[in-house]
Amino acid sequence: MSIATSIQPHASSSPLPAAVGESAWVRRTLIAIALGFISLVLLMPLVLVFTYAFGEGLQVYLAAIRETDSLSAIRLTLITAAIVVPLNTVFGVAAAWAIAKFDFRGKSVLITIIDLPFAISPVVVGMIFILLFGARGWFGPTLSEWGIQIIFTPLAIIIVSAFGTMPFVVRELIPLMQAQGTEEEQSALTLGASGFQTFWRITLPNIKWGLIYGVILCNARAMGEFGSVYVVSGRIRGETNTMPLHIEVLYNDYMFTASFAVASLLAMLALVTLVVKSVVEWKIARDLAIATRESSGE
Repeated sequence: MSIATSIQPHASSSPLPAAVGESAWVRRTLIAIALGFISLVLLMPLVLVFTYAFGEGLQVYLAAIRETDSLSAIRLTLITAAIVVPLNTVFGVAAAWAIAKFDFRGKSVLITIIDLPFAISPVVVGMIFILLFGARGWFGPTLSEWGIQIIFTPLAIIIVSAFGTMPFVVRELIPLMQAQGTEEEQSALTLGASGFQTFWRITLPNIKWGLIYGVILCNARAMGEFGSVYVVSGRIRGETNTMPLHIEVLYNDYMFTASFAVASLLAMLALVTLVVKSVVEWKIARDLAIATRESSGE
């Protein structure tokens, strides 16, 4: 669900419909069920991860983080996110601009293609790229003759991560741009602004929070991607292991403390992402509420 549809502040002071305005015990029961479910499937596992990570003391925890293979996995994860997120940000803005502002043949097909990573299993994505760039794939033998290897290298991880995170930015921006229309851009162009000036001073400020929200989701998925990376990386320690893969390797080797230490680091990155995401949602809701009050003349 996009942020444009997920955040709708209740700016009106009109009473709630009967379906949601009555039966306080129903609301309390639903809230209790939601909180209980979140505690069971999210908070409790998160607490257990940190408990096991620090179970043998801070020194052991730090030693696990500083271990050579762990540092390599952390570095590769951050590099992958640093490449994938800007790529998908540029692609997302361009694709959303084209889809929201212009009518052209094949528009629905383009939207369907953008949604493909949501529909296809990450493992299948990895297999597809194995078929394309593997030693016996369509392009693998030709690339080998040129001395280029993609599968079982960091490049393969970047490619599948870019594919898996492709929809996050564009899917946040499309409904936002469609709702805003083209009147402001057309007015700016009429007054003599260039295309870049129109984008920089009109479009970008209007979509900035939605763009940041999409970037946050894209970054979170890029750092946590497992299935497709598992298939194409070869899981070579110190070379092609990202943090999720390194956690799995450590756990299978019965190095539980080290495994949970790296997992806690990934969890902390996720928590930081959630905090930033919540701040962005709050700012968007506040701006929408202000815009609603201004439009209603209050």
